[in-house]
Amino acid sequence: MTDEPPLRRRAAQRRAGDEPHSLPASAPDPETVGPDPTPGGPVPLLTPRDGTPAPVETADGLADVVSRFAAGTGPVAVDAERASGYRYSQRAYLVQLRRAGAGTALIDPLPLGDLRTLDEAIADAEWVLHAASQDLACLADLGLRPRRLFDTELAARLAGFERVGLAALTEQLLGFTLEKHHSAADWSSRPLPESWLTYAALDVEMLTELRDKLAAELERQGKAQWAAEEFAALVAWGAQPARQRPDPWRRTSGIHRVRGARAQARVRSLWYARDEIAARRDSAPGRVLPDAAIIAAAEMDPKDERTLLMLPGFGGRSVRRLVRTWLDALADARQLPDDALPVSPTVDGPPPPHRWAERDPVAAARLARCREVVTRIAAAHTLPPENLITPDSVRRLAWIPPEEITADTVAETLRGYGARGWQVGLIAEELAVALAEPKT
Repeated sequence: MTDEPPLRRRAAQRRAGDEPHSLPASAPDPETVGPDPTPGGPVPLLTPRDGTPAPVETADGLADVVSRFAAGTGPVAVDAERASGYRYSQRAYLVQLRRAGAGTALIDPLPLGDLRTLDEAIADAEWVLHAASQDLACLADLGLRPRRLFDTELAARLAGFERVGLAALTEQLLGFTLEKHHSAADWSSRPLPESWLTYAALDVEMLTELRDKLAAELERQGKAQWAAEEFAALVAWGAQPARQRPDPWRRTSGIHRVRGARAQARVRSLWYARDEIAARRDSAPGRVLPDAAIIAAAEMDPKDERTLLMLPGFGGRSVRRLVRTWLDALADARQLPDDALPVSPTVDGPPPPHRWAERDPVAAARLARCREVVTRIAAAHTLPPENLITPDSVRRLAWIPPEEITADTVAETLRGYGARGWQVGLIAEELAVALAEPKT
C-alpha cells in the first residue's frame, strides 16, 4: 500500500520465526482498546516471522507460488505497491500475498506479465486487502480479481475506529507497530532494497489476523451484514473497466485562478503536451512539468523563451530542454478560433452547495435538513457520515426530490444512486421526512 501516510514508530529488533504472534484482545471502545493493548506496550514488528522472501521473477518461481497458495487454507492477504509520484502508469510493481500453509510471497510482475494462473489458484478464497479501492485496478491489470474480499480499512470505518491506517490498526488491535517509511518509495526501481522487501512483506504479515479481529467486532456491533454488502459492492466495482474522466486537464491544481476561455485553452494545451511526454517516458506528469508552472504560463502567456524561463517551475534543466514544446503549446492555444475554446462543462447533477442559497433557497433548506439527518444517524451508529451515505447522493436527492416524497420513493432514488440496502434501511424514512416542506 503506497498511499498511507508515514507514521513514526519505535524501532527495536525482534526474533524471526516466532509462530504465531500473540494477539491481545481488543475492541473500538476507548476503555478496551488503548494505544498500548499489551502489558509492555506495542511490540515493533520489523522482521516477517518466516523471514523476508526473495521476489519471484521467473515462470518456475511463479508456478511454485501458485502450487503453494492453491494448497494453502483460509483467506489470502493481498497487497500491491505502485510508484505513484514517479511513474505515469498506476501499474503494480510488486504484489505481496500471504496465506496459512503457504507463507508469504513477493512477486515482481515486470518480467512475468499477467498473473492469471495465480488468480485461478486463489479464486475460491476470500481476499483480505487494506484500502482495497487503491489496489483493485492495478491488480486487475495483472489478471487478479477477487470474487470475495474483506477490506480491513473499510471494516474499521464501519466499526467506528477513528484511526484506520494499517499501522494504526495493527498497533491498536494486535499490539504490534509497523514502520511505514517506505510508503512513498519508487517501487519501480530495481533491484529493490532488502529493507523495502521486508516492509512489503510486513504489510501482509498480520492482515489476516487483523481481519479476524475486525470481523469479530463487526459481528459484536451487529454490522457484519453491512460490511458484507460493502465488500460485495467493492468486488463489483473492481470488475468494471476504469472510466475515463472527461476533460482531465480541468483537474490541474490551481486552475481556479485561471480566468477566461483563452487562458483555460493555454492550460489545456500545456496539459496535453505534458501528458504526451509523461506517457512516453512513463514518468509522473508532475515530474515533467509541475502544475504550478502550467498555471503560471497560462496566466502570463509568455511568447518567447526568456520570458517563459523566468516563470516559476520552468527553471529546471529537464524543463528547459523542452522549452520549444511549451512555447508551441502556448502558440497553439493562442491561434485557436473562438469556437474552439473551452466552454464550461455540462454539470451532471446539482450545483456546488455554496450556490444553493442564491439559486434555490428552498432546496438549500432541504439539503440542510437532510445533512442533519445523516449526521445524527451516523453518530448514533458510530459511523463516518460519508460511509452511511455518499454526500453526492444526499445533494442529488435534496436538489431534485422524488415527485411524491415517501420512504419508498426515497429508498428507490437512493438505490438508483448506488446506495446499499443497509444504508437505505437506516436513512430512507427520516430523509423522506426531511425532504418534505415543514409545516408552518
